[in-house]
This record gives sequence, C-alpha cells and structure tokens, in this order.
Amino acid sequence: MPGPTSTPVLITVTGPDKPGVSSVLFAVLTRHGVDVLDVEQVVIRGQLVLGALVSTEHDPEGLQETVEQAMASVSMRVEVEVGVDPLTPSRVGSTHAVVVLGRPVSARAFTEVARRMAALGVNIDAIRRVADYPVTGLELHVSVADDTPEADAALRNALVEVASRVGLDVAVEREGLTRRAKRLIVFDVDSTLIQGEVIEMLAAHAGFEDQVKTITEAAMAGEIDFTESLTRRVALLEGLPATVLDEVAASLELTPGARTTIRTLKRLGFRCGVVSGGFTQVIERLVDELGMDFCAANELEIVDGKLTGRVTGSVVDRPGKAAALRRFATAYEVSMAQTVAVGDGANDIDMLSAAGLGVAFNAKPALREVADTALSHPYLDVVLFVLGVTRAEVEAADAADGLDASRL
Repeated sequence: MPGPTSTPVLITVTGPDKPGVSSVLFAVLTRHGVDVLDVEQVVIRGQLVLGALVSTEHDPEGLQETVEQAMASVSMRVEVEVGVDPLTPSRVGSTHAVVVLGRPVSARAFTEVARRMAALGVNIDAIRRVADYPVTGLELHVSVADDTPEADAALRNALVEVASRVGLDVAVEREGLTRRAKRLIVFDVDSTLIQGEVIEMLAAHAGFEDQVKTITEAAMAGEIDFTESLTRRVALLEGLPATVLDEVAASLELTPGARTTIRTLKRLGFRCGVVSGGFTQVIERLVDELGMDFCAANELEIVDGKLTGRVTGSVVDRPGKAAALRRFATAYEVSMAQTVAVGDGANDIDMLSAAGLGVAFNAKPALREVADTALSHPYLDVVLFVLGVTRAEVEAADAADGLDASRL
C-alpha cells in the first residue's frame, strides 16, 4: 500500500514486443525510487501491453516525463496516469472460468456471449486463447458480483441458452484450487473414446445390426432401461464364435484427439480409465494400448468357444457406472470433486452427475441437460481445453518427447 504522502501512478506501455522494453522502464522506475504495487503484461500477436502501478514519494510529474522519454527511445507508446485509485485492482479476483469453443468463434457469436454476461453484471477480468485448432478456444476469467448459488445457476443457464443459439460450446467452472486439482478421469467408450458402437459391430457379424442399432438408440436416448436393452441386444449375439471379439477389437477406431487427450492427461498425473456398458473382451486391448489405469465393463459369457447371448456378473448400467467411478476414485484416493467423467448417452447421467466435472460429448439431450458442460465438436482433445490445458502446452510437451504432432 502507498504511504500517506505517496502518489499512485499507473503506467501503460504498448507497441511491438521486443527485448529490453521492461528493463528500460524499470531502470527509470529504479532511479526514481518508486514502490511497485502491481504489474501485468500480455503479448497479443507480437503486440505488447505492459502495465505497472507504482507509488512515488516525490515529483510524480517528473517521473511521468522521464518515463515518456525513455519509452520514446525504444519506439514504444506510453500513457501515464497520476493519482489513480490504488485500491481499484487491475483484475478483480475471478469467481468463474468460462471456456468458449467454436469452429470458428465469430465476432457476432462472442459478442452475444459478452452481452449476456454483462446483462447479468458479470465482469470479464481476463481472456486468453487456449486453442487454435481443431477448434478455436478462448478462456475467460470472469467475476460474478453477487456470488451466490442463484447467481452461479443464472450464469450457467444463460450461457447454455446463448451458446446453443449462436453455435458455440461454452463450459463454466468455478475458479479456485478445485478446478486445477482434477486427478482422475473416466471415459465412456462407445461413441466417446471410440467411433461407433461395439455391440453394433458384433451384431453385424450375426446379421442383426439394424435391430441392435434401433435398441441402442432408444437406450442412449433414455427411452428404455439400459439393462433391458443390453439383455435384448446381447441375446441376438447367441452362437457367434468368440473369435469375432478379437476381430472387432482390432477394428476399433479412436475418436480424433483421443490419443492426444490420454497422453496429455497422463503427463499431468491423471489416473485415466474407462467405464463402459460395452464388453471387457473387446475394449481391454484398447485400454492396454493407450496405457490407461483401469477399466469397468460387462463380461460376455462364452461356452465352448461361442457367445451364449448372456452376460456374466453385475451389469455396468446407469447406476453401475456411477458406482464404478466412486470405486476407482476411492481406490486411487481421489476425492469426487477431483474427478471428471466424459460420456454421450442417458446411461452416463448418474456418472456425470457424480463427477466433479461432467462432460457431455456429442451427447443425447437427456445427458446434455445434466452435464456441467456439453461439447458438440467431434474432437476428444477439446476436453483438455475445458480443463485449462492449452494447445501450445500440448504441442510443447509432444515436441519435448520427440513426437511429431502431424503423425499423431
């Protein structure tokens, strides 16, 4: 805090970013013996914005003149305000992080988001780009003036509405340690970690793909009970040779960005796994290949080398998925607030609701309604941007490991 006889001075330097600008400015400030109260700097496409709030005990006008001359010597523009209120911070402590994702993010769409927040009295404290591909991602740190559960809900509901209307994905999270402390993530498999539905691939070998697909769609939309749907679909597989499981496992196609997502999360120390209504015999190879930590799925019964049309053990259904998430969190000593769940169907509702962060990935309406955020682009690594990881950080880590991003 400035003393009773000191004068606060705000200095804002702008211009092309180059080495030495900060050292020239602070050399002047050193000669004048000022106290530094706050400093912020940002570089946008090679353009520097450097702000310094200082307090001086004598001759603030002389300080202003010297700073202006020094900045002119390095071809930078400068604005000096003498006597600003030092109690007004340059950045209010943010209450929420809002991640805006689009392909692209148009000026019109972003304006609608900003207007809706302004109408709620929400201030944008800072903005940074977290991704330029496969989508454009912008992370906004915002402050809700009346930080109550009602205001939190109003912000989330308003942004869901405007995002849907302008064609953006918007994720809203509370700021603080909880956001940065996520440590365990579970993925649904079918139409989330991989493209397509495993049971439909199996049914294609039995000649019942269309019938199974119809049942699957009804189950994922929440129109019929998952356990009932699983029983009906698996019954159609009776008599298939068990070798078909290996054939389907070998043909699985990962969702774009899946490898990048798992690789990056593992670097961050996440425990990663799958909780699936699919079948262990098909997905366990995928789990091993990606180096994931755990797996929960259904077990197809096999007798004399053929599928019996039944599953053995407890069914991993809608409540079973949530139970599996809790079980793995306990096993790895991770609190539920530190967990993330990603899925696409109605049978993922309980799991996403139980997780600290529930992400609906190209999901059915029943799941989008309860998820913390809904993503509509077909790239799984968008989940990283929601977690605050930037594309630049991912690429730098890959480069440090000698990985060629163009081949991943």
